Amino acid sequence: MQNQSLSVFKNKKVLVMGLGLLGGGVATTKWLVKHGAKVTVTDLRSRQELGSSIKALGVTAKKVKFVLGRHRRQDFKTSEIVVVNPAVPRESLYLKVAKRSGAQLENEASLFFRFCKNPIIAVTGTRGKTTTVNWIYHILKRKSASWRTRVVLTGNSSENPMLKFLDGLDGKSPVVLELSSWHLELLSRADRGPHVAVVTNIYPDHLNRYRSMKDYVMAKVNIFGRQTKDDFLVLNRENAWTGFLLRQKPKSRVVYFPAKIPINRKYFEQMYGAHNVENLMAATVAAHLFGVPKSLIKDAIRTLPSLPYREEVIIKKDKLVVINDTTATTPEAAIYAIERFRKKGTVVLIAGGSDKKLDFKNWAQVVKRNIKPENLFLIDGSATKKMVRELKKLGYFLKGEPKLFEELLDLLKAVRDTTESRHIILFSPAATSFEKFQNEFDRGRQFNLYSKKLFA
Repeated sequence: MQNQSLSVFKNKKVLVMGLGLLGGGVATTKWLVKHGAKVTVTDLRSRQELGSSIKALGVTAKKVKFVLGRHRRQDFKTSEIVVVNPAVPRESLYLKVAKRSGAQLENEASLFFRFCKNPIIAVTGTRGKTTTVNWIYHILKRKSASWRTRVVLTGNSSENPMLKFLDGLDGKSPVVLELSSWHLELLSRADRGPHVAVVTNIYPDHLNRYRSMKDYVMAKVNIFGRQTKDDFLVLNRENAWTGFLLRQKPKSRVVYFPAKIPINRKYFEQMYGAHNVENLMAATVAAHLFGVPKSLIKDAIRTLPSLPYREEVIIKKDKLVVINDTTATTPEAAIYAIERFRKKGTVVLIAGGSDKKLDFKNWAQVVKRNIKPENLFLIDGSATKKMVRELKKLGYFLKGEPKLFEELLDLLKAVRDTTESRHIILFSPAATSFEKFQNEFDRGRQFNLYSKKLFA
């Protein structure tokens, strides 16, 4: 049960900036209306584009005022609270109008932390967040029977938006929470932090949103900004940015990984890839700090779930393997996948997408060492142009031009027509997807659909 402070929303003028298409805006709007807020939803998309989200609101839609296809300054001037969607730029002129007018800025994470009374394990980082939270959740579920309570997994997911679960929490159940840098930007407004905070790693990412790497990392710092001496902060001792995080003087007790894992490491790497060893270490350390004994952790590791769109094998037919790694939205993530699968056979790489102001020099070097030019297929986009530029500097395309495609289906048809059946087809884009897809999950769904038609 949540406390009575939720009554603060009753009759408050609340503006939801960005309904979106992934479910978070819908859950936030429903939650605010349920607690008595007078909600206006504003989004630059049209009513037609937002049709699925408006339909998902159900009867709540009748209690909401919609301003779609535009933003109005007046709405930001007169709202008492503005709840911000992930896609909204921090430098938005409309947010500046809201601040000058005295509005309280929130996002779904800051609201969740403000009103959730349950113990929380929160995970952030550039890579491995989703894998780590799912494995922590899996381990804690093995312990939950003796706790006589359930475990809740939420955050940074279209299927599990935070505010969808908030009112159903009992104040006791452990909550495992995935937090993006965007979620963390406003977390300093909450009056508590997670009991266990995990930073998996930090690499360059989202530099189209942040002015610099330091600016990006400072958003991550908010995961431990409200922790106390009774809480724990789990850090990657081998990551280059860990020293910077420590210089921000966390009040919580710091625990590091790498750490020993209660499973044969060679076997684990064969099953899940070397890069997932760090994710397992982070998950086991966090679960143990949360009270799960090592014997139960060891038992739970034997049944770790695989996760969709993360180096997921979707087709295995004779000697042909098709792998969907659509969530590899950075060069580093794609490098991990290339290095893993090159050891298993000849790799046909599908890459490309939208730029986040990232550097592709290292990616290009790895591609040159491991991928033959005839086995590289690129879907066009702003990041793809940078990829091609770096590869050309290395003399990669000496015998021709890169294979560039506007449509994913056309690209996959070309792969089918030119690829031998014994190859590994690896879809690891190294870039985000917004120029051609709604998001990386939409991209992944389309890849699966077309691949099963063409290769299965």
